[in-house]
Amino acid sequence: MEAESSLDFSTLIEGTELLELKKEIIQESINLYAEASKDFNPIHINEEFAKSTPLGGTIAHGMLILAYVSQMLTANFGQDWLNSGKLNVRFKTPARPGDTVTISGKVRTIETNEIGMSIKCDVICQNQAGETIISGDASLNN
Repeated sequence: MEAESSLDFSTLIEGTELLELKKEIIQESINLYAEASKDFNPIHINEEFAKSTPLGGTIAHGMLILAYVSQMLTANFGQDWLNSGKLNVRFKTPARPGDTVTISGKVRTIETNEIGMSIKCDVICQNQAGETIISGDASLNN
């Protein structure tokens, strides 16, 4: 089954805001991601250990948050994102259980070439306090 795009590429212009995605970070999701990825670092899954670190509690895996960024981009660009998407991001601050993160973006540039369109977007993931968790850019071809 192909992923559907929410954007109409024929009317896409620079500055277009992408549909955002909100996700609540809960410890159960972090634990499930640890199982799936086999990443059992105690900073993610052991509250007692994590409280004794400078982070003061468990944090979500960075790759879990990147999966949410990719989910937002798939919702916007569909199969084109899955076939050709690339991310270039920086992690700024951790996501924690209890956070609600909002992933959003904006089309920065559109270039037309012999194979179609090359699209570059700015992407950002922020928590409910407005702190940036991830920022960077995404690119894809249509």
